[in-house]
Amino acid sequence: MISAERPNVVLIHWHDVGTHLGAYGHSDVTSPAVDRLAADGLRFDRAFCTTPLCSPARGSLFTGRYPHTNGLMGLVNQGWEYRPGERTAPSLLSELGYRTALIGQQHESHDPCRLGFDEVHAWPAGRARCGPVSEKAVQWLEAAPAEPFFLTVGFFETHRPYPAEEYPPVDPATVQVPPFLLDNDHTRADLAAFLGSIRVADAATGRVLDAIDRAGLAGSTLVLFTTDHGIAFPRAKGTLYDPGIRVAFLARPPRSWKVAAGAPDGLVSHVDVLPTLLELAGGQVPPFIQGRSFAATLRGEPGPRRTEIFAEKNHHDEYDPIRGIRTDRYAYIRNLEPGTPLRLSGDIERSPSRLGLGDDHLRPRPADELYDLDDDPWQLRDLAADPSHARVKADLAARLEEWMIETDDPALAR
Repeated sequence: MISAERPNVVLIHWHDVGTHLGAYGHSDVTSPAVDRLAADGLRFDRAFCTTPLCSPARGSLFTGRYPHTNGLMGLVNQGWEYRPGERTAPSLLSELGYRTALIGQQHESHDPCRLGFDEVHAWPAGRARCGPVSEKAVQWLEAAPAEPFFLTVGFFETHRPYPAEEYPPVDPATVQVPPFLLDNDHTRADLAAFLGSIRVADAATGRVLDAIDRAGLAGSTLVLFTTDHGIAFPRAKGTLYDPGIRVAFLARPPRSWKVAAGAPDGLVSHVDVLPTLLELAGGQVPPFIQGRSFAATLRGEPGPRRTEIFAEKNHHDEYDPIRGIRTDRYAYIRNLEPGTPLRLSGDIERSPSRLGLGDDHLRPRPADELYDLDDDPWQLRDLAADPSHARVKADLAARLEEWMIETDDPALAR
């Protein structure tokens, strides 16, 4: 029997959008459905993925474990998979009496039937475009099961490419170029196309949200919205800077809970989502889960607060090992192959933005980087060599090392 005490869960996830949405202050972005979800629920302003790469990021979201722990350290299309025996959100929730269903995009396995869902409605022969995926999700919600359910709705959007015939671009002159990108015609045209894809994905999201309401499920359903990692532009996707690992995370609790809308304080990591869902479902959080539940926050109650999040990069188009820790004020990044240039992912390397980028990013990277986010939110001034920040750097480096040891990070063997 469906009960708001054990809520249904609908998780909607996009590709490569970071926080590039109207709800997160981007006034040039048309995203009314997502913005409405934020206004009706909780907008987490400091939510982070564990890695700025597609498959590993989703792996952490669905296992509550870091990529180097669950084994999904690179892209599925390059042969990476979970380690044998890994437990996923759908399998664990199924054991608690939930009906679990996948509709659309997944990026964790060549065989979606291995992921633990009771139902799989995937798009194995092509990209899971938001139009047909949202249509299937609407049909599923109109005939939702009697038992509590966990439904994931995954869109291919807003992944590159952004063909104009599918995503009509906005006027490049209206685009607001983020400070970490070069403002030139190439970047503006690229962002204009990206914003066109956001508009299309948002409309599809709106159809799913409307279906939840029409089916009378809003009072008993927790709606979550997120993305895998940051936008597919230079100094974002593929990096451990905030534009690479900060993500949109919105939660609309069951309306029967009468939780006031707002922006909860504190840091949240994607590894925290699964333990939260298990607690809300009335289950125990297994000891192998590495995240921390924020179920109290979703109920509108005080709860524990994170003081740090951890992030990593391992494999994308090639091996590029990086580790990082991010607190309320500081970001510390350790490049495990110092002296090498930053490796752009292939989709960025082939993008219009790359044409106007130049080669400044090909300079050798230092062993570590430190940024004061209060004074430098876009992380453009590295303070790692500044003697006045030596104590801060040493503290963060020690905390990062401790996390690597606790999680048995294979990078320690280097």
